[in-house]
Amino acid sequence: NGDVLSLNDCIKATKGIDTVIHLAAINGTENFYKIPYRVLEVGAKGAFNTIEASIKSNVKNYLVTSSSEVYQEPTIIPTDEDERMIIPSINNPRFSYSIGKIVSEAAAIYSPADKLKRIICRPHNFYGPDMGVAHVIPQFIIRMKELSRNFTKPYIDFPIQGDGKETRSFCFINDGVDGLLNALIYGKNKEIYHIGTEKEYSISSLAKKIAHTLGLKINIVKGNIREGGTSKRCPNIQKIRNIGFEPKINLNKGLGLTVDWYLKNNFEEEKGEVT
Repeated sequence: NGDVLSLNDCIKATKGIDTVIHLAAINGTENFYKIPYRVLEVGAKGAFNTIEASIKSNVKNYLVTSSSEVYQEPTIIPTDEDERMIIPSINNPRFSYSIGKIVSEAAAIYSPADKLKRIICRPHNFYGPDMGVAHVIPQFIIRMKELSRNFTKPYIDFPIQGDGKETRSFCFINDGVDGLLNALIYGKNKEIYHIGTEKEYSISSLAKKIAHTLGLKINIVKGNIREGGTSKRCPNIQKIRNIGFEPKINLNKGLGLTVDWYLKNNFEEEKGEVT
């Protein structure tokens, strides 16, 4: 246990090990708006501290998880690793997260660590059981349960941000972990790898799939979308596919496993509590 913002804690954690997988970040769109300075601090300082600790402890392998947020609105779908990075407005706190991730990529590439193998991965919408409440899939599950009054109303109006035409790809956590390990073991030093699936889904179709899994029918109610939201996001995974990765769990199966976990764990009790 320790604080990624403490270099001493990071040094203690890295002593005697050969591999660091740096995952620490404050995720969840709500947090980007509510606590942007803290989001940025953890993203940037956490990267510097974990890399410096890895160097001091003679660690051999270092993997940092970046994000598809670094290129915000991609120019090409599916998007490869050479996509340009962009911060549309420094005044929009949403980009506190992506700025921290850009810094973490740069820190990994530029660090004076000739003996340290450094890998950068950009996860694209990992989902699954026990992922908190700060992401779209658990939020949809929890809200549908509440709006249906614990499934006593089989047909509900379901408000969303935007018009529902925005698209994303979704990668079940088991596949995501396989992708990270694949990049770590077989990836090349200072290379970037996208991890996800190449199947796009609109947000409205995602909502309907979740509703179907819950035994509900929904009427999508369109809403406003926050400035800085992205209309499309889907990775080209050919680069990591070339070193052995292939996602195995489709969205229908993954949603079934995820919905089952959230219902069994009564996660609605923690709605709004984001750590």
